[in-house]
Amino acid sequence: MMETPQHTYQVLTKRPDRMRELLSSPSFGSAANIWIGTSVENSAVLDRVDELRAISGFIRFISFEPLIGPIGAVDLTDIDWAIVGGESGPSARPMELDWVQQIENRCRADGTAFFFKQWGGANKKAAGRTLNGREWSEYPSAQATGGLSL
Repeated sequence: MMETPQHTYQVLTKRPDRMRELLSSPSFGSAANIWIGTSVENSAVLDRVDELRAISGFIRFISFEPLIGPIGAVDLTDIDWAIVGGESGPSARPMELDWVQQIENRCRADGTAFFFKQWGGANKKAAGRTLNGREWSEYPSAQATGGLSL
């Protein structure tokens, strides 16, 4: 990944504690083209946000997908990007507007880019990706470095 800086790599895990352990090894470096993230489906796994925040030197992102429950008062300080999406497929659990709106509001408060991927459902294309009358396709700014000195 470090040898191909023209590409952006997004490394996503449900085990950010393990990722932190691996990335703290001297054999690993950091690079602006490597983004690290964790999945947070509901408030039961909010500890993953703190684990991710503890890893410096990378752009950090949270994938709130599939969002299957409310997140509550999540602290997105030093998180560069939040992606929100509902579950899709024939047995998809519904996602509530309030859950999405809480995350979008936290993004505004904490300076985190917000990307709304989809409402989900049995037919995700029909449900679309519009939230409050618009599509949200924000990405981390060029200045976001996750603590990396460029």
